Amino acid sequence: MPVGILGGTFDPVHIGHLIIAQEVALELGLELVYFIPVGQPPLKQGAVTPAAHRLEMLRLALAGNGGFSLSTLEVARPGPSYTVDTLRALKGAESRELVFILGWDALSGLPGWHRPQELLALCRIAAVPRPGAPVPDLDGLEKALPGLRGRLHLLTGPLVSISASEIRRRVGRGLPVRYLLPPGVEDYIREQGLYREA
Repeated sequence: MPVGILGGTFDPVHIGHLIIAQEVALELGLELVYFIPVGQPPLKQGAVTPAAHRLEMLRLALAGNGGFSLSTLEVARPGPSYTVDTLRALKGAESRELVFILGWDALSGLPGWHRPQELLALCRIAAVPRPGAPVPDLDGLEKALPGLRGRLHLLTGPLVSISASEIRRRVGRGLPVRYLLPPGVEDYIREQGLYREA
C-alpha cells in the first residue's frame, strides 16, 4: 500500500492538516501519512517558529493515531528544504509508493518548484482544494510538466477553511482557538507563550 507525504511549516499544526491527511488516506488507500515539517522553507516569507516547538506540537497532534507518523527528515537537514530532496531520501528508505499531498494552489505553482520533473518521477501527487484557489489548469500544467496527468489525483474534497496564519493572529489577539487545534496543542502554545503579540 502507498504512503502519503504531507509537508509544511505546521506553524502550528491544526485540525485542517489532520482532516486532509485522513481524507486523502481514505480516498487513495494510504497505509500511512508522514507529516514532514520543513526546516528552512525556501519560499516562505518571514520567520517561522523554531523547529523544536513545531515538532512538539506535531507529536502532540499525532499521538495515538497509528496511521500518522512524524518525520524529522527536513528539520535535521541543514539549508533550505526542497521537496525533491526529501522525496529522494524517502524513496531510498521506503519500499512503498509515495503520494505527495498538496493544495490546488501549490499544484498550480509546481512547475516553478526546484527540479519539478524529478519530483514528479519520485511520487504520485494528490491535490486537495484550498479556499479561494481555482481548479488548476491541467492542460497548462501538463504542457509545463509532461506526464503530470498520469501521476495526479485531483481530489474535490475536503475543503478545509482553517489557516495557521489566522490561528497565530487569533492567539496574538487573545481570541479562542480551542476547536481549531488538536488536543494538547492549544495548551502547549499557551504554556510556551507562542504567537503572542510583542
